[in-house]
Amino acid sequence: MAKKKETRGHWLVRNLRNNFLAGFLVVIPLAVAVYIIIWLFIKIDNILQPLITDTITYFNPDYNEIRGLGFIAAIVIIYIVGAITSNYLGKKIVNFTENLINRVPIFKQLYNGVKQVIEGLSGAGMNKAAFREVVFVEFPRKGMLAPAFVTNEFKGASGEKLYGVYIPTSPVPTSGYFELVAENDIIHTDLKIDDCIKMVVSGGMIIPDSVLSGKTLLKAPDEIARVINSAPKPEDKPHN
Repeated sequence: MAKKKETRGHWLVRNLRNNFLAGFLVVIPLAVAVYIIIWLFIKIDNILQPLITDTITYFNPDYNEIRGLGFIAAIVIIYIVGAITSNYLGKKIVNFTENLINRVPIFKQLYNGVKQVIEGLSGAGMNKAAFREVVFVEFPRKGMLAPAFVTNEFKGASGEKLYGVYIPTSPVPTSGYFELVAENDIIHTDLKIDDCIKMVVSGGMIIPDSVLSGKTLLKAPDEIARVINSAPKPEDKPHN
């Protein structure tokens, strides 16, 4: 059957739509990123800016406020604190301070909670990065696979290894599910974390050329789209 020739009107609409979508995917993420950076700059700058302005005005009444000095001062202070706490004496001071904080109810929970989140996201803590690896797990039911991020490892009472995994939802990966999964139910992949996030945000429209899942190489776009059926399943083992 001969393919129907596209009319000029349809071509124009399709071309406008595709160009608008391409521009939308570039402009919106860029605008959001710039907005967040500006917002952080203003918030951090406002913390120390009043103190700096009052101090300089005390010595020079004709001083005109210069935006950004508070932000620069905050960066310098963070660097100096980091340099001090990197040596032996500084670590002793930090440990002593944290011991005092851990004796204060409520403030202790707030401090330790924020510290653990920052350490996890920055990769500076004992658990390294917040997301260690991309894996596939059976979710939301047996026979269906979903990409997940390994966030931690545990040992069960009988010595078996359990993985803490975060299963992101599409198109907003910041909401999702936390699951404890047995090692035998984890399917390891070579999928990069950034590529997996793009795949989740786009609802599967943006996928890498290939993914090594278990011992199977999946090639885009058809095979990865059928990963639920084609990926190797873990062996069922009887429960005690």
